[in-house]
This record gives sequence, C-alpha cells and structure tokens, in this order.
Amino acid sequence: MKVERLKKAELDDYCKILGIETKGKNKTDLIADVYNHHRAEIDKAIKSGNCLDLLKLKISNLADEYANNLREKIDTRREEMKADNNSHYLIYRVLGISNNEGSLIDEYQNTGRFLYKYAGSFLEEAASLCLFFANSKGGKTTVENTEGKKPKTFEIYFLNGNDAVELKWRDATTDGDHIIKEHTRVKVIKGHGYKPIRVMFYYPQREQAIKIQEILKTIYSGVDGEYYAGDEAWNYLTKISGYDLKLILTEIAERRDNENN
Repeated sequence: MKVERLKKAELDDYCKILGIETKGKNKTDLIADVYNHHRAEIDKAIKSGNCLDLLKLKISNLADEYANNLREKIDTRREEMKADNNSHYLIYRVLGISNNEGSLIDEYQNTGRFLYKYAGSFLEEAASLCLFFANSKGGKTTVENTEGKKPKTFEIYFLNGNDAVELKWRDATTDGDHIIKEHTRVKVIKGHGYKPIRVMFYYPQREQAIKIQEILKTIYSGVDGEYYAGDEAWNYLTKISGYDLKLILTEIAERRDNENN
C-alpha cells in the first residue's frame, strides 16, 4: 500500500495495526515510521535467510488488497449504472449497435478504467517493493523544477543511489505535450545530478503510441540516461534488485486461476 495516499486518520489506523505509536505525530512522521518498521522487518528477514519468502508474502498481500478494492469499485459502478439515463442508446442503434451491445460496451468502458488504474498502480508498487528490499536507503522523492514554474516539483518514483528510476506498467499516450513534459522532467532530474532511468514493463501496441516511446527513448539517451521496456524492463529489475518479480507474479496469477477454476 502506498501510505502517502492515506488520509491522516487512515494512516493512524494503519500504524496502530503495525504497533506504531501515533500520538503527537504528523503525517510525515508516521510515513517515516512506517518505512522504518518495514525496513526493520526486511533486515530481520535477511539475517534469517527468509527475505524472498517475506517479499512474496508482501506482494501477495498487496495483490489481495488491490483485487478486493478493484472488485468493490467495479460492483459499485455496476450498481450506479443501473440508474443511468440510456437515451444515448438511440445513437448507438443508428450506428448499428443494439441496446444489449451498447449496455455491455458502456459497462466495460466504465469498469475498464478501474482495471487499468489498479493494474498500473499495483505493478509499480510491487516493483518498488523489490527495489526497497534491495536498497534500504532508496525510495520515492521529489526534485524542484528548475526549468519552469509548473509543476513546482517532479517525482522520482525510486531513487536507487544515483539512479532516478521511473516505474511504468505501460504508457500508451499519444499526446505530444507528454513528450515536452517528459523531456523537461528528464532535464530537471539530470540537472540535479541524477541519472534518469525509465522502466516500462509493457510496450504500447498502437503505432502513434510506439512513436512517442521511440522519441522518449531518444530523450533518455540524449542525457546519458537509460530506457528499458518490455522484457528488458523485467530483466533490469531482476538485475538491480536481485528478485524476479515476473516469476513471483506468475505464481500468484496461477494460484488465482486455480482458485477460480
């Protein structure tokens, strides 16, 4: 779970579950305490030789959490859609789409947004866990935007030593402005003395989105950064962290398949 996303009350409850004292502490203090707690837990597992087992357990628990939240979101949206005004189905019918087809399209379009969001957040968080297990001093940080006023800061998903690692599950954007913003972000990170590294696990499939990624790859190369996509991204994470995340996720997926069958 990304504790940074939790509201103060939610963070208090989470800390109490972990046995962390919350009295008189602000959100920043509590987030630091949570990371210190997990770090101590990991260090203990390393000493006992159970680090991989702990990582698998944490990723499995993370998967359960995301799966349950996703299911709840989808079920809620489906209930909401029962009260929707479907007068626009007239246009669907004009275009040869039946009411039944239109209903299914709307349902999958609405619920699909949740799936894409949760899939991306889960994979990026699981990958970050692998890096955190390998580097006790690494983690998320921000740097000041020295190239403009907006945004004020740029996020580094995981600062691994001098490597500013950006984790992406997939980037299918076709927006030209995305290139400008990414170019600025990379220049800013480089200007702060870090090496920009982009790790994207799934490559887009549409022609225009692929062209955007080729441009981004050139941008990273131009500042002596690194760009990894597809199999290269999985291999990079395994090499840097020492953990084969794809294998761990495959085991979880196969267990899910068996449960569903």
